[in-house]
Amino acid sequence: MQRDVMHYDILIIGAGPAGLAAAIRLKQLALDGGSELSVCVLEKGAAVGAHILSGAVFDPIALQELLPDWRALGAPLNTPVTQDQFSLFGKTWAWKIPHWLLPPLMNNAGNYIISLGALCQWLGERAEALGVEIYAGFAAQQGLYNEQQQLVGVITGDMGRDAKGEPGPQFTAGIEIRAEYTLIAEGARGSLTRELEQHFDLRKNDSPQKYGLGFKEVWRIPATQHKAGLVQHSLGWPLNADAGGGSFVYHDADHLVSVGFVVHLDYANPHLSPFDEFQRFKTHATMQALLKGGKRLSYGARAINEGGLQAWPELIFPGGAFIGCSAGMVNVPRIKGSHNAMKSGMLAAESAFAALGQQSEHKLLHDYPRTLRASWLWQDLYAVRNIKPMLSKFGTWGGMLLGGIEMWLIAAKIHLPWTMRHQLADHACLRPAKDMPKINYPKPDGVYSFDKLNSISLSSIAHEANQPCHLQLLDVTVPVRINLAIYDAPEQRYCPAGVYEIVQISGAPALQINAQNCIHCKTCDIKDVTQNIVWVPPEGGSGPAYNGM
Repeated sequence: MQRDVMHYDILIIGAGPAGLAAAIRLKQLALDGGSELSVCVLEKGAAVGAHILSGAVFDPIALQELLPDWRALGAPLNTPVTQDQFSLFGKTWAWKIPHWLLPPLMNNAGNYIISLGALCQWLGERAEALGVEIYAGFAAQQGLYNEQQQLVGVITGDMGRDAKGEPGPQFTAGIEIRAEYTLIAEGARGSLTRELEQHFDLRKNDSPQKYGLGFKEVWRIPATQHKAGLVQHSLGWPLNADAGGGSFVYHDADHLVSVGFVVHLDYANPHLSPFDEFQRFKTHATMQALLKGGKRLSYGARAINEGGLQAWPELIFPGGAFIGCSAGMVNVPRIKGSHNAMKSGMLAAESAFAALGQQSEHKLLHDYPRTLRASWLWQDLYAVRNIKPMLSKFGTWGGMLLGGIEMWLIAAKIHLPWTMRHQLADHACLRPAKDMPKINYPKPDGVYSFDKLNSISLSSIAHEANQPCHLQLLDVTVPVRINLAIYDAPEQRYCPAGVYEIVQISGAPALQINAQNCIHCKTCDIKDVTQNIVWVPPEGGSGPAYNGM
């Protein structure tokens, strides 16, 4: 197919905190050196921030390095953290852990409660002011490789194909965008990331990546129940000890609270529904007291990297590098990773800028992993590298106890000499349905708890109805022959948007895929027990249009 071709010095895939920090740093270096540099950022969402979802309590350390005058420039960091609370929940009780018992790295002093989407919009404006070209609504569909099998850019997705994949009357072919180096900043479980890991065999020496599924709702609550700057976390009910996860409640300005729940995706029971666990959490007496008289404004969900540095792929490959959550930069016990994502983007930008114009046979950005290991980013993640493996191995309570001990040892400058490995990928943790107890979830009450369709109506989802299905099955017989027969079709429950349904067609069960409901969380690509579901980008601009998330 004949395609238009565009050329840039540096191409960045994804306009999240990592990608935008990289773009800004590249332009800063060019300005400092008096050189010309072309930088392009591709964003699959309809606008910068449209697909961004995070809690979010934000550590400004990387922002301070990137843009020291961020306050004067009007960065949307308006609600400093004023108080931390950590609680254990039972079905009918809640116990606040005394703050002095918590390891110092759990302290959020100096951090801010923000909308990460709003921060990315602001960073996008800063990048464009420096001359970065940002193209929203364009998905990177596949990589471009030269004869030496080096990455030389990407092909964006075609527009206007019908449901059968045939060109329609409004068909427009995707564009080849070529660059000297391509930085991959897609976020957790990106489709291009998966392609590159396989193409270059970048996971041969690493533990499997681990994930959580994070939910978030924004509520406006009465002033008497709101305390700007309050950060609340909890463990326990409604999850049992063998299903990890916990909650967050962040009190932002204007009587807004971000209410969220994370379920670790290495759970074993196929009857578990992460969405329904989140809805059930909000029926706890403590949550009802907080939310009473409030109004739910938005809903979303997104997979989160949890594997830590031992689950990173090789960070560099011929022609590019992984930054941010394409590699997995989340600090699990701190429940934050945006500062690490930004720093990784800045370090990769510095390496790529230095490499431009140099003769390099293998096109590898060797300086990037070297400088990363010498940075505070590495220290941040190395210190907590064993926490997630402990939670996976010893369960919520045993893992929390052992992890707490290790974090206190870290505070005393005592580092354990070993690094625990992850044993199983999340999809391999599911057990047959007959071996696991069923879970009876209460019907949503429409006040504190809601169903999936009601919830995704707040996500502003847009998909062209007649486009090819972006949720592809490698074997169309597997959903009934294996998933339903052995695991009771868990895709009906782990999907937070009601995409997958078992229906009866001519008296026989079949899987129905409601792709128009998809909020691009990537959970199906992660948790499908046979790895038969492959998430590929739909038309650019499709998916949720989050506001204030």
